[in-house]
Amino acid sequence: MTIKTIAKALGLAGLFAAGAASVALNAQTLAQPTPDNPLGLPETINIVGDSNPNERTATAVVNGYVITGTDVEQRVALVTSASEAEVSDAELDRLRIQVLRNLIDETLKIQASEALDMRVERAQVEQTFQQLAAQNFPENPVQMEAYLRSIGSSPAALKRQIEGELAWDNLLRRNVNPFVNVAAEEVNEVLKRLEESRGTEEHRLGEIYLSATIENREAVLANARQIVQQLQAGGSFVAYARQYSEASTAAVGGDLGWLRLGQLPPALANAARGMQPGQLVGPIEIPGGYSILYLIDRRQVLTADPRDAVLNLKQISIGFEEGIDQAAADEKIQQFTTFVGGLRGCADAESAKQAIGATVVSNDQIQARQLPEVLQGMILGLQIGQTTPAFGSPEEGVRVLMLCGRDDPKQAGAPTFASIERQIEEERINKRAQRYLRDLRNDAYIEYN
Repeated sequence: MTIKTIAKALGLAGLFAAGAASVALNAQTLAQPTPDNPLGLPETINIVGDSNPNERTATAVVNGYVITGTDVEQRVALVTSASEAEVSDAELDRLRIQVLRNLIDETLKIQASEALDMRVERAQVEQTFQQLAAQNFPENPVQMEAYLRSIGSSPAALKRQIEGELAWDNLLRRNVNPFVNVAAEEVNEVLKRLEESRGTEEHRLGEIYLSATIENREAVLANARQIVQQLQAGGSFVAYARQYSEASTAAVGGDLGWLRLGQLPPALANAARGMQPGQLVGPIEIPGGYSILYLIDRRQVLTADPRDAVLNLKQISIGFEEGIDQAAADEKIQQFTTFVGGLRGCADAESAKQAIGATVVSNDQIQARQLPEVLQGMILGLQIGQTTPAFGSPEEGVRVLMLCGRDDPKQAGAPTFASIERQIEEERINKRAQRYLRDLRNDAYIEYN
């Protein structure tokens, strides 16, 4: 879940006019108002005292709306707060460029919505803001505002982003969604192909899509590579997708849902084919731009996934005295593994407390997929009463997991007619939405400073 920024016009329109007569300003003579200079301001402005440290410098004007340097910096702060790695000065410069593009697109969406009498109500924005606050700070939602300021952003920044997303939803509902139709025959054909491919793999992928033209392709590619570096350093894929991706799936953190590789463009399918869950690949060149892929999970089509099994596990663990030497630690580990190997089942597990001073913890409602990947295969290969090999270290403790029960999934959640229909609709809406945004950019008057 992530957070974004706001750009507020400073309301200075009409304070400055071209062609004002030059009038000397001294202790005795003040400039007089004229039709071209209603406030009687001098041409040359001399600042007395320190300049305002909160001065906002205009970065771009979009159809008359001012996007300031403050707006850009607050949005950048929201992005970098999601990254665990330190961001270099060069990366910050690239971030500012991308953020400015995002703010321009956001402004175009809001303006287009207002032009069609679909202005986003402030009450809607406030409600969404409070929902996000409750999700991120469930015990004290008012901490949200303090947090935003602490990272160099502001509540207004997030609210502006919320307004942009709501405005875009309004536009898509009126100008895109009604023109996307999916025939029943198309859905039935997909369901038929799914049944024919039962048992084959499908992937749940996240994508960050960046559009590129011949003119800006190199710059976009450099930016995509920097995003990949930040993600590899610990950045949140969901946060970066919401901030950078130009696909409509940005609103859900780039999640493409479950797909078979044949449904993807060839370049993306080839990249995803060898990926493991949790792996990141990209940037990948595709028609119209670049994509960064993240494999969330993988499963077999219309086949129950053994990782959905609900397990009853006992964890048996021992700790070590601080500063214990390696020989003593090895001896204690050997005693532990010998004892565990002699257990006759789950009923015997509790005896480890008295016999070797072990700690025994039970959990009867854990899915196999919730375990670290290296343990999933071990656990799923066990019979009731068997244990995994011992794992850990003297520093963190050594433990085993004993399987005491397993409820396998009865059947896979087969896709429904409605879910397939919705997936096809979303794909077509995404393509139309990209064209719609390009049209808004082409029709806009944008002045850069």
